[in-house]
Amino acid sequence: MKKEITHYHPVAAAIKIALCGSLLFSTSLIAQETPDAAAEQKAEGAVEKIAVIGARGAPRSVGDSAVPVDVIGGEEFSKTGTSDMVSLMTAAVPSFNVNAQPINDASTLIRPANLRGLPPDSTLVLVNGKRRHRAAVITFLGSGISDGSQGPDISVIPSIALKQVEILRDGAAAQYGSDAIAGVINFRLKDADEGGSFEVKAGQHYEGDGDLRQISGNIGLPFTDNGFANISGEYKQADPTSRSVQVTDAADAIAAGNPFILDPAQVWGSPEFKRDAKLFANIGLEVAKDREFYLFTNWAERDVEGGFYYRHPTLRGGVYTGDSGANLLIGNLDESLGACPGISARTGDNIRNHADIQADVDALPEHCFTYYGMLPGGFTPKFGGVVTDTAIASGVKGELDSGWAFDASMSIGRSEVEFYIKNTLNPSLGANTPREFSPGKYVQLEKAANLDFNKPFDIDALPYPLNVAGGVEYRDETFEIYAGDAASFEVGPLASQGFGVGSNGFPGFKPEDAGSFNRYSYAAYTELGAEFSDDFRMDFALRFEDFEDFGNTTNGKITARYQATDEVAFRSAVSTGFRAPTVGQSNVRNVTTAFSSEGLVDQATLPPTHPISLQKGGKPLTPEKSKNFSVGTVVEVNGWYVTLDYFHIKVEDRISQTSPLKLTTDDITALLALGINDASSFSDVKYFTNDFDTTTQGLDLVANYGFDLWDGRTTLAFAYNWTDTNVDRISEYLIDGELKTNISASKVEQLERGLPRVRGSFTVNQNYGDWKGYVRFNHFGAFYEDHLDSGFPIEVDSAITTDLEISYSVNDSYEISVGAQNIFDAYPDEHEWQGVAGSKYPTTAVMGINGGFYYVRLNYNF
Repeated sequence: MKKEITHYHPVAAAIKIALCGSLLFSTSLIAQETPDAAAEQKAEGAVEKIAVIGARGAPRSVGDSAVPVDVIGGEEFSKTGTSDMVSLMTAAVPSFNVNAQPINDASTLIRPANLRGLPPDSTLVLVNGKRRHRAAVITFLGSGISDGSQGPDISVIPSIALKQVEILRDGAAAQYGSDAIAGVINFRLKDADEGGSFEVKAGQHYEGDGDLRQISGNIGLPFTDNGFANISGEYKQADPTSRSVQVTDAADAIAAGNPFILDPAQVWGSPEFKRDAKLFANIGLEVAKDREFYLFTNWAERDVEGGFYYRHPTLRGGVYTGDSGANLLIGNLDESLGACPGISARTGDNIRNHADIQADVDALPEHCFTYYGMLPGGFTPKFGGVVTDTAIASGVKGELDSGWAFDASMSIGRSEVEFYIKNTLNPSLGANTPREFSPGKYVQLEKAANLDFNKPFDIDALPYPLNVAGGVEYRDETFEIYAGDAASFEVGPLASQGFGVGSNGFPGFKPEDAGSFNRYSYAAYTELGAEFSDDFRMDFALRFEDFEDFGNTTNGKITARYQATDEVAFRSAVSTGFRAPTVGQSNVRNVTTAFSSEGLVDQATLPPTHPISLQKGGKPLTPEKSKNFSVGTVVEVNGWYVTLDYFHIKVEDRISQTSPLKLTTDDITALLALGINDASSFSDVKYFTNDFDTTTQGLDLVANYGFDLWDGRTTLAFAYNWTDTNVDRISEYLIDGELKTNISASKVEQLERGLPRVRGSFTVNQNYGDWKGYVRFNHFGAFYEDHLDSGFPIEVDSAITTDLEISYSVNDSYEISVGAQNIFDAYPDEHEWQGVAGSKYPTTAVMGINGGFYYVRLNYNF
């Protein structure tokens, strides 16, 4: 449902918190801990290992859980040179993958991450057990797997704010609602009422670029005698990197005598973080007996600027050349003065000598205009955005006189991304074009309210109480599109002569594209947990959910755990699930520049119900449906703690973007007739669709062991993940009179092999007096890349990187650490398509393309 945009005011948002809230989880699971580990944690004051995910009901150790739950202490995230949460999670969890996104439109600003080979919005993210809102960014260029996804932005969470992170590696939509197909990640904030820490970190890549400067701090304060206020903050800046070679056609222009071409003309590497500020506050207060008030909130803002594709002075259509590419595009500013002469840009397949082209350009009459005379070396836009993220959640929990535990909460979350693009132009405006534009912004606003209950009941037929839990939830989601500045979408006087319309690379959102799109939903759910004996336990979950736009869905889950011996247990789970299409996916409009086998093209993303989308097979989106099955074992023997779990996830009607669909002359004519005046500026169209089914299966192996060595403590940790995805079905549509699919063969290959099927890590930690350190070996399996999504296949071999850190405690307060990620400076394979766009390495490599990074860190604890 579309409505007028109302501008957001922080004060109004604070008032609205009284009317809306967030997803609520009332009970806990205690994480696994061997007796030795528990003693060590107590001695060191480490993470308390309490997980809020997995099942509602009585506290139970993760080792006793029927589903795999990992608990990672917050201190683990400080032992690395990586500075953002997405990369930290990649290092800690082998089934969690992310790549650098060096040139990928809005994905450069908020990088999409994948758990168990599924897209980012198939993983539910919680903070303190409450559902986290989505980011405003939709991934238009997501390397196949993440195409069209819209997940939360976890990079706004400062690592110093974390008490621990809990990862439920199992489908949980029947418990927690939409998105929890791959699993659930819960970030638990620190809750100490005293003490704190400050951290200063600096680092640089071996190549001498990508300088990192970061400061962060945490402080715990008493909030009266019965509460706490824990506050954390982080600020960083990071310089860009470049792992580029000269683009072949730019080198050809240099060889043809053009002195204005930069080398490299196009930069591939990490973007520049001009500023990245984050604040989190976590507050708790006992307000009465068996009553606790809680509130947590955050504000984050970052300005990120990355590279873009090079615009060649004799190749870029709609700017420098006409449809054929053989002649310069010349605009006639005053037809009453006569026609403009033609100027050839190429001789056969070769670029003409620059001096000859320049002489012809200089000889043009004054009423004739070409961008070759204005920018003879071409240009490379800079694309960026300011991402602002705010949220507040509050509630009361406790126990009623009847014995029912309750938790009532409310929240609001807002993500905004305001785009900008520099060093570009609106070709249709000619010499009067600005060089910088504000193309507009996206906003995601989510509100929710929850009420949960649970209580154990004594049942004669059961040896232990039956735990009964249930609750209700209301959610409201809004996606907003704000128009850009007029010059970013203006149809200038040269548009009718073949010049492109809008800020080249990322045209602005037009007023007719702007709007506010809203949806509400409500849910009711229940869960039963029963112990039939000391050795056998089962849990049952059922959830009903109704959405305004597509109706209702009911999902269930059954889990079981059997303790076969004192050392060995078996566990299994089966469930159904779903993922609702986001409001943004159903309504977004966007035009982006992408690389193709034909060069740079402008691709439009339209709503699936747009007339052109309907002509190409589009229809309203429906939810994805999933079936999950897992089975595993837990072994605790002689100090070893080992878990092995198999998972099988069948997803039907997966939501993704189509592959680019070519627009015919008739299509463009139809768009122009509908009033879409810039239709001639783009050649392809994409839309969101329920287009295919997949089956994903895999194994997770986790092993931990600790022992005393050299008057210190040594711990070994091994983690391994194998994930395999197969595309089972692709929808066919009657398009232009022919039966066709919207998913190309290369996209199918990306879905199946675009991430390493095997990832693993082996970590050795050693504590010895005032010294401590670790070494970690990371294995990245082979994978396939459709380079630039353009039909340039790359088979990338497996690789191993090594991380090392050594720390020294100067006294009880100060600690200094030095370390290196990828200490041996390993890179992914170089490839044969380097000259096509200038990328030296495969751009989607999970191991990264920047090589080694060394750093120093100073910690002060109080």
